[in-house]
Amino acid sequence: MLEVIGLTPGEEELYRCLVQLTTARVDELVERLGRPRTQVLAHLEGLRGKGLVPPAGPDPDAPLRPLAPDVPLGAALLRRQEALEAARAAVNHLTEEYRAGVRRHDAAHLVEVITGAGALRERLRDLQNGAREEVLWFCRANPLAMPGPENVEEFDALARGVSYRAIYERDMLLEPGALEDVEQGVRAGEQARVIDRLPVRLAIVDGRQALCPLVPDRDSGEPTAAVVGRSQLLDALLALFESHWRIATPLRSSAPAPDGPDGTGYRPDADEVRLLSLFVAGVPDKSIASQLGVSRRTVQRRLADLMAAAGVDTRPGLAFQAARRNWI
Repeated sequence: MLEVIGLTPGEEELYRCLVQLTTARVDELVERLGRPRTQVLAHLEGLRGKGLVPPAGPDPDAPLRPLAPDVPLGAALLRRQEALEAARAAVNHLTEEYRAGVRRHDAAHLVEVITGAGALRERLRDLQNGAREEVLWFCRANPLAMPGPENVEEFDALARGVSYRAIYERDMLLEPGALEDVEQGVRAGEQARVIDRLPVRLAIVDGRQALCPLVPDRDSGEPTAAVVGRSQLLDALLALFESHWRIATPLRSSAPAPDGPDGTGYRPDADEVRLLSLFVAGVPDKSIASQLGVSRRTVQRRLADLMAAAGVDTRPGLAFQAARRNWI
């Protein structure tokens, strides 16, 4: 089991025997393991070299005690993990070089077609696992292949420093539990915005690959998507994302620092920020109430309180002041 970090099966068996006995002489180990004495002595030397048994003393028959495994084996495990990460990065780099070379000689390889929800879901996972810098999302309602709660790869990528920018279609936030899923991502580091409607579903990884469905949602049958490599088509998809990012409404779980003309004024709490984000995104009061777990009347009362704090008496005025005062 521990061969992957440099421990042979014989050394592992001997060390486990020592751990169980706490202390033992060489003859006891030979008898317990049923191994030749020379073999047991060789395994002991191996364990000494790995820091799992104390160095040999002047008395060759002195009792032996095992040393704690966490430090020596932990260091070996860390080196193994670092080597695997380096190997994965090298494989990703070679794969990109391969695809770039193929694209230069065969334009057909600029676009790869994937058919089926399962294949689409696996490619989305692979793209995120290989991401190094940034992942961009267009998230429409009624996901075709990967609902938000199933996208655990995002949290792994965020943990290793990959940035995420996601634009959510307003109708998606009306789905049960959708807002909680989005806010979980925001708390983990995702930058999220909301827009009334998105033109397509889209995922772009590191500005080098994009995944975009080819068949409209209303068409029946298995979903079909294109994986687009570096090309003018990919540049157009990147520009499409950035144009929608500029006009989308930020979705936050807490308020930023006040940024008005004088840097002072009312600052909404986390619940009010959630309410304002949904309100400015155009989500109806009834749906906001459902997402926040309160009554519709409570939503209306809180919006009235926020209008009073902003010094306005209309909802459009509140939306303008929320943006102007950097409340969301």
